[in-house]
Formats: sequence, structure tokens, C-alpha cells
Amino acid sequence: MKRKIFDIIQIGDKSNLISRLFDIFIALNIFMNIIAAFLLTVDEKKAYFPVFHGIEIGTTLIFCVEYILRIWTADELYKEDGRIKSRLHFLISYDGIVDLFTILPVFFLTGFIVFRMLRVIRIFHLFRINKQYDSFHVIATVFREKRNQIFSSVVIILILMLGSSLCMYSAEHEAQPEVFKNAFSGLWWAVSTVLTVGYGDIYPVTILGKGMAIIIAFLGVGAVAIPTGIVSAGFVEQYTKQASDSARYKKMDIQDVIEILIDKRLAGRTLSELREKEGLTSYLVLRNGLTVLPKDDMVLKKDDILIAKMEK
Repeated sequence: MKRKIFDIIQIGDKSNLISRLFDIFIALNIFMNIIAAFLLTVDEKKAYFPVFHGIEIGTTLIFCVEYILRIWTADELYKEDGRIKSRLHFLISYDGIVDLFTILPVFFLTGFIVFRMLRVIRIFHLFRINKQYDSFHVIATVFREKRNQIFSSVVIILILMLGSSLCMYSAEHEAQPEVFKNAFSGLWWAVSTVLTVGYGDIYPVTILGKGMAIIIAFLGVGAVAIPTGIVSAGFVEQYTKQASDSARYKKMDIQDVIEILIDKRLAGRTLSELREKEGLTSYLVLRNGLTVLPKDDMVLKKDDILIAKMEK
């Protein structure tokens, strides 16, 4: 019974129709919960507030049931851990934390602003479902593979903001002491300018300040374009890789393909190690009902199923 329930609530299991329907049901439940939270802020709809509260509580109770079931079946997800350790593993995992913060606001006084803000985390509950499907998996892969370049570009933008704020404070403080009180006031102007938002609540009035603002604005456009280009290039690379993989699979002779159940001997080894030491070319990895595209640094776990070809 536990295994059947785990298979149903397992996110992204495309081979199980009931599991796919459960994913759709949870996604609709999240949308209803978020819409109810939005409508509760519309004073013109006060007459319907009891209905919106009922929807919010009802959908949250469904989250609670799902949360309890995921804790109960955690030992099916983390088979290498014991019964207690697997549950603790789930509780501190991304999915466990998102599930917990999704239901917390209902059990505390809604007057506290902290718990009202926790409602936003329900949106991440939806992301948790979407990340298991192909399109969102591509997005996650791009950000993971390009994280170093993105981090470097963000550092460049931060340095530009800090330098711009100090320059603008030096140029405008005497002319506008109430507006540019300190470097932090200049930082607010730098953020709105470098990120091309331009609120207009703070702006330079001196000739030197205006000249620097023009230069900073041009630098801001170029700096913001850096991470955009990195992410765009990452998407092109990822889809090109998927297309080449699909073409490679089509040319593959099905008679040469073998299916390997990963045991203790192979668990913990990477796919690159299997290729070098065992002569295996990996094509797919089946893990907990999910189909995972292989990567050289991917570490195999016990009970994984490896679809591979033995090189002659």
C-alpha cells in the first residue's frame, strides 16, 4: 500500500496515469489557493470573503494530507536511509521545506505579517511540480550549468552599482543634501538606473551628475545584457544537445542495448567511471519512476536502472 501511494504522489511519473492526474489535481489546488489569497485582498469582494476563506482552508487541508503522505512514504524515496533518517531527510529537503511553509500560515494568526508573507511560498509549491517536467528541467539545467558565468555577471553589476552610488553621492550631495543624504541614497538611484527601471524619484541636477548619469545608464544597459546573453546561449546549447541526443538514440541498434539494475557494487560510481572501466555507454537512467538524461558526473544509486550499450 505504501509503495502504491508513493508511486501516485511521486511528481513527474509520466508512465503512471493516476500519478499524472494527481499532479494536475495538486496544480489546480495550488492555483485555487493562490487565487483565493488574492481575492481576500479585494475589499470590494468582502461579501464573498467566507467563501474565499473556505477555499483557502480546504485547499490547505489537501496540502496537509499530501505532506503527511510524503513523510510516511519517505523511506521509499530515500531507500539508502533508515525509516527515521529518511523522514528527517525529507523534512529538511527542498520539497519538505516548501510543503511545510505552504501550510504554516493557516495554523497561526494571520495578523502576523511574517505568516502572511509565507503565503507566497505556495507559488514555489507549483514550481516543485513543474521542475520535474521537460521544459522546466531544461531551465533548471541551464541555470545550473551556467551558474559560474551568471554569478560573475551579477558581481559585475553589483560593483557597477556600488561605484555609481558613491560617484553620484559625491557629485550631488552638496546640491541635494536632503535627496542624496548618504551613499545608500545613491545606491537606490544606481539600482533603478543600472537595471533600467528609472523611477524618477531621485535624479541628478548638477552638470557633473547628469554627465555621470548618462555614462552609468549606458554601462547599465550593457551590464544587464550580459546575464541575458549567457542564459540565452545556455538554452541554445541545451536544445542543440537534446536534438543531437535524440538523433543518436534513433541510430542506436536496439539489439546492443542492455538494462542493468544497479546493485551495491555499482552504486556510488559515476557514469564516466562505468564508461572507462566497464566499457558502457549510458543512454538513460531510470530512478524512482523518473527518466533522467545521463551526465558524466552523475552518481548512480542503488536500485537505479541503467539503459546502456556495451562497447565492443
